[in-house]
Amino acid sequence: MVILITGITSGFGRAIAQRLSADGHKVYGTHRKAEDFLPGVTYIRADVQSAGDCEAAVRQVLDAEGRIDVFINNAGMGIGGPLEFSSLEDAERQMDINWMGMVRFLHYVLPAMRAQGGGKILCFSSIGGLMGLPFQGLYSASKFAIEGYCEALRLETKAFGIQVVVIEPGDFATSFTAQRKSVADQEAYDVYKSYARSLASIEKDETTGLKPEYLAAKISKIVMKKRPKYHYIISTLEQRLSVTLKAILPPSWFARILGSYYHL
Repeated sequence: MVILITGITSGFGRAIAQRLSADGHKVYGTHRKAEDFLPGVTYIRADVQSAGDCEAAVRQVLDAEGRIDVFINNAGMGIGGPLEFSSLEDAERQMDINWMGMVRFLHYVLPAMRAQGGGKILCFSSIGGLMGLPFQGLYSASKFAIEGYCEALRLETKAFGIQVVVIEPGDFATSFTAQRKSVADQEAYDVYKSYARSLASIEKDETTGLKPEYLAAKISKIVMKKRPKYHYIISTLEQRLSVTLKAILPPSWFARILGSYYHL
């Protein structure tokens, strides 16, 4: 199959590209400044914040292969901190990369898939797209947007043989932690007393989390499924349980549980 993945420089994207290429697929991946290139993978320089770059990347694959069987929207980033102290510029950037980056690519991928009579779209959300995480509100908002967009897209494109799958990872040990931009304003720490402890807990969970190769193996299987599920939560048992609890408990009860975890 011909597969296009966004953001393959590191983390999930790199592990997925490596795994799918080893599986025998023709893999194309976008990057902004890759320095270490995987053999067997075709790299395309493209910034998800540029509609022109997104269009050119899709066109390059279509010109070379004539189709895109699977599109995997992986590119993203995180901005953390108390929402009160998060700048408007950071809010715009968070949404522009995580959500609009997906929208830009799908704007050009969807017509091609419709014309060829089908395809699979895998979009990366997060467990943070299923619950609003304290001190990660901007990130959660961007992932909530992906959830809603894909829910609508799935219904709209079903008649064309296009399958839309949302991937919801928990904490993984990737470069995401080191690359997260967090509010550093001392006033934020002074006002929100639990911020420092919460940030430390978040980073500990991520750095000791599952390996990206584990997720890549799951994606490998999903890509080959004839009838994939709408959603896949890929995480530890504890994190999957948190999603279940949110679904069955009264909101006020779950808020207490989540708040206690984040020292609130």
